[in-house]
Amino acid sequence: MSTPQPPLPQAAPAWQAAPAPGSDLPAYTSPIPIVRTTFLHAVSSEWTKIKSLRSTVWTLGVFVLLVVGIGLATGALVANSSASLHDDSPLPLGFFGLLLGSMCIITLGVLTTASEYGTGMIRTTMTVCPSRGRVLAAKAAVFFLIAFVITLVTTAFVAFVQVAMVKDSGAGDPTGEQWLKATVGVSLYIALLGLLSLAIGSIVRHSAGAIATMIGAVLAPLVIALFMMAESLERVRNALFEYSIPSQLSVFYANSLTDSGPSGWDPLWIILGVTAAAIVGAWLLLEQRDV
Repeated sequence: MSTPQPPLPQAAPAWQAAPAPGSDLPAYTSPIPIVRTTFLHAVSSEWTKIKSLRSTVWTLGVFVLLVVGIGLATGALVANSSASLHDDSPLPLGFFGLLLGSMCIITLGVLTTASEYGTGMIRTTMTVCPSRGRVLAAKAAVFFLIAFVITLVTTAFVAFVQVAMVKDSGAGDPTGEQWLKATVGVSLYIALLGLLSLAIGSIVRHSAGAIATMIGAVLAPLVIALFMMAESLERVRNALFEYSIPSQLSVFYANSLTDSGPSGWDPLWIILGVTAAAIVGAWLLLEQRDV
């Protein structure tokens, strides 16, 4: 008859340290339990980082100041002038402030990723969360939500105030679709533009270089098109005008800079496709590169 074997000792939990051999001291148990990290933990970490940075407060503060300040100044100028809007919607008056304010969202998007490479914080981030795709997704989710909400609140406020300011200047009442495009539509576009900047920041890994790249992408097509005077370059010139970011942004205000090119909600699908491609490229490079 076989002798029953004694039960094997169970391994101590990861947070419990066994005493040294021959020691009479009890085993140490940490009060902090070890849990399996999830995507929500990464989101919480990125939210803590982005709200703690002074660059977030400055860029978003300047963004609100530009959009509200220029928007209300434009509305006041039209309201106090003798010109009539001829039943046109007053919502396009917010275009100029939002175009300048988009530079702030671009800057914040780049800093969300590229600044960690400049400070070396990216090493700590990747040590805590080795899943690089999860880190990039968490940064993108937190940034997109912040950019969308701030832009939506700011543009909606400016739109309502402008409509009230110019109601005696012959302006027409905006339709539901015009309201939707001038608030939700432009907010999605600006948030995606910032998300594209975030991806470029991860690819370039240098704040100044990535910001210069994005500002060039916004302004260069229009500047280049202005110098294409040759008739043989007319098609290229028109394409640069039609698909430039300022022209696509103006489509949401039913005030396109050109008579052809994207219309309706087309600019949103274009920026969505470009941003998705950039995010995928940033993720592939992030997986291959050394931190």
